Amino acid sequence: MEILVDFVQMRGFLMPSPTAQAPAAEVFQTVEWLQHLARHGFEAAPRCWFVGMASGLQGARCALALTLTENGVRGLSNYYSSVFGPVGEGAALAAWSLLAEALRGHPSGAVVDLQPLDAEAPWVDSMATALRAAGYRVDRYFCFGNWYLPVAHACFSDYLRERPSPLRHSIERGRRRLQRAGHVLRILADAGPELEEEIAAFESVYQRSWKVPEPCAAFMPGLIRLAAAQGWLRLGVLRVQGEPVAAQAWLVHAGKANIYKLAYVEGFERFSPGSVLTAALMAHVMDVDRVREVDYLTGDDAYKKDWMSHRRERIGLIAFHPRRLRGLLAAARHFGGKALRSLRPSVPR
Repeated sequence: MEILVDFVQMRGFLMPSPTAQAPAAEVFQTVEWLQHLARHGFEAAPRCWFVGMASGLQGARCALALTLTENGVRGLSNYYSSVFGPVGEGAALAAWSLLAEALRGHPSGAVVDLQPLDAEAPWVDSMATALRAAGYRVDRYFCFGNWYLPVAHACFSDYLRERPSPLRHSIERGRRRLQRAGHVLRILADAGPELEEEIAAFESVYQRSWKVPEPCAAFMPGLIRLAAAQGWLRLGVLRVQGEPVAAQAWLVHAGKANIYKLAYVEGFERFSPGSVLTAALMAHVMDVDRVREVDYLTGDDAYKKDWMSHRRERIGLIAFHPRRLRGLLAAARHFGGKALRSLRPSVPR
């Protein structure tokens, strides 16, 4: 894997190592996450370009992790990433303008595609403005819905009382059946001696669930180990008579709990193992970790609405340089396809 490190200069100042930056609000915008993703999260190793920016001698500093392909420049993200953004504190518009100029002159810079992004993040508007000023044609597109919960409850019990009655009854019924059957529910939050055993349990559940196999087999075990070392990990495993039947990996970082991976073994639905385990982890992050937000991350799955209270959208930002043939052709396909879709008659449900 080739990793390139460039620095965009601003008023004679170069950004220091990204590891010196303030803690990121998103776990997906940390150096540790990006390094693990680059090394273990792609079926073909990406060519990475880590671009640093700074505003003034004492100004905000950040870095953006990009990948270089024959088809353009993309953010260092894929199906494992629930949100993409810069590492660090953010930067002024002038710094983003320098980045846009650097992209315009790069051999891969005919097309720039960044996703999935927080549509409300200030840097997204700054990046779009800078790309337009550099001569790009810029557009936004929908990626997926994201359900989340701003935690406004004193404790988990208060939160649970507000959940839909079918969900509450499912949890209560599952707990009673599990109690009769004999079960153990464990939440692991550190790199203790039980870590490898619980990683094996997680993989066992995932392999026997309805989930498709992971495209990168080393990604999840490595992420669990990384999260344990960083203090992010909340790994829940539910066993019935010693057999792992449900497992969930959550990442807690900067006051936010991210529900990252979950699965249960088919055939144990009568125990509501997924709901019981989610409730236990929710109680842990609310009553022990005292998080300010719980995020169900990627997708508009119907069950997420039962647990969460708010929905937002993740978007993509795509830019084409019309003075380069590859950019012109890609822009024609993108905007032409968008125009055709808008002309299609709506089909009644």
